[in-house]
Amino acid sequence: MSIARLRGGIVYDPANGVNGERRDLYIRDGRLVAQRPDDAPPAADRDYDASGMIVMAGGIDLHSHIGGGKTNLSRLLLPEDHRADPLRDARYEAVQDAQGRYLRLPSCGVCTPGTLATGYRYAEMGYTAAFEPAMIASNARHAHLEMGDTPIIDHGAYVMLGNDELFLQMLAARDSEERLRDYVGWTIHASKALGVKVVNPGGISAFKFNQRSLDIDEAHVHYGITPRDVLRSLTHALTELRVPHPLHVHASNLGVPGNIASTIATMDAAEGLPIHLTHIQFHSYGTEGQRKFSSGAAQIAEAVNARPNVSVDVGQIIFGQTVTASGDTMMQFRNTPLAQPRKWIVGDIECDAGCGIVPFRYREQSYVNALQWIIGLEIFLLIDDPWRVSMTTDHPNGGPFTSYPHLIRLLMDKTFRDEQLATLHSDAQAVSGLAGIQRELSLYEVAILTRAGPARLLGLTDRGHLGAGAAADIAVYRDDPNREKMFTTPAYVFKDGELVARDGMLVATPTGGIHFVSPDFDRSIEKTVRAYSDSNLVGNPLHVPISNDEICACCRGGKLLPVACHSVRA
Repeated sequence: MSIARLRGGIVYDPANGVNGERRDLYIRDGRLVAQRPDDAPPAADRDYDASGMIVMAGGIDLHSHIGGGKTNLSRLLLPEDHRADPLRDARYEAVQDAQGRYLRLPSCGVCTPGTLATGYRYAEMGYTAAFEPAMIASNARHAHLEMGDTPIIDHGAYVMLGNDELFLQMLAARDSEERLRDYVGWTIHASKALGVKVVNPGGISAFKFNQRSLDIDEAHVHYGITPRDVLRSLTHALTELRVPHPLHVHASNLGVPGNIASTIATMDAAEGLPIHLTHIQFHSYGTEGQRKFSSGAAQIAEAVNARPNVSVDVGQIIFGQTVTASGDTMMQFRNTPLAQPRKWIVGDIECDAGCGIVPFRYREQSYVNALQWIIGLEIFLLIDDPWRVSMTTDHPNGGPFTSYPHLIRLLMDKTFRDEQLATLHSDAQAVSGLAGIQRELSLYEVAILTRAGPARLLGLTDRGHLGAGAAADIAVYRDDPNREKMFTTPAYVFKDGELVARDGMLVATPTGGIHFVSPDFDRSIEKTVRAYSDSNLVGNPLHVPISNDEICACCRGGKLLPVACHSVRA
């Protein structure tokens, strides 16, 4: 069997407690293998010199909008972004096909690059997996097809629940927890999802009944249930189903000053069960000061630190043009007057959820935008346990995923961070506590935030680490004091043991795999689903579930990567 050796690298592998140790790594059949018991290394057919370089597992982005209806609408809404992409000519037109013709990708935008560019750009900076956080059940096939068209990286998706009419009808009718659990399990199974996401619990539905806000204990005008009811039901269902990833929550009141109270209440709505609050930067705003908009990062970090059942990702904003894409039509409709450029889309499909697309430009000299930037960094630096906070920009909502190297430098280099802070709106600087935070993240902590932590939160036992038996997804970086430069252009990137990028350029484009979970549930719930579908929907409910053969076809023959449910209930 062919064996490859990665020689002399400085390994950071937090899942196995390895903190900057010089080690050789061995790869066989796409997996990492241990040295022989007598410590004599096996003979290597291929040898890669990583002497003095930083070696980590491939990056994992647990929240990035890379597939599905609203991602495609985001691309279509900003054709000027694709035309103006500075990378298109500089990088991609220089790639030749087998006949020697130059290839040109038509969809290479900065804000929402097309499927091919998405896979390429992730791989070029050392990422080997990304997860779509908002798959609508009725549109699951399209989401999987689009993710399957994204090369190199593994992928998966969280299905949206908590605003679909059948779930709300069952909750309002006080159906048993068992029946709600079985409906959640059936939806995960049918859509080949890795987990469940709820967006503005009950609020997307309430918007359709002309409600313009819905706080966590406020009643839905039609169904009479509250967001707390939705959260409690879904967290209990996922715990009973033993799904590894906690309920993925886009909380109420996104972007609203003073929303820190409802964000902390959302944490407590889980009643001690696992819960993951996503893009929490957008939910960490106070009302102090003359402008009635202030940082609530300290209170949010204190709340997370005190609640071991809570994990978060940040949703850091990055200055410049982007496009916000969310199922939260209540808040996206509210934000349409802020659209830059002045165009937007708000829609719905099969009453499953919602879709709001609003272009936006984050500006350094905007007080609000500057404070948002500050709040995100404060959250990263004030949460004590790096295993419970993941690096995201909520791509593309806070900024493109390609800005991760820049974000890593901000977190690792206080001098650079202070220099950037000094360029922002003066009033935002004056009310910020960021300058007083001395913490600089280490390479070990960065490896947790971007690799080991997300893998653990998603239940990916053979990803995010470099132990024997792990998938050989590896990123090798030349050590450089400029961490942005370092993390932008890895020396080597391996996907399942195959070299896919070298010095920031692609050398191979294999097909990635699909992660999904298959929980046990009572199949009799299908009668309820069928009755609802026959009365309200246009599709045949028998055609809803996606089979293993079909998901493999959707993903262009990529590997099926089933994730095991917990063996005992959490």
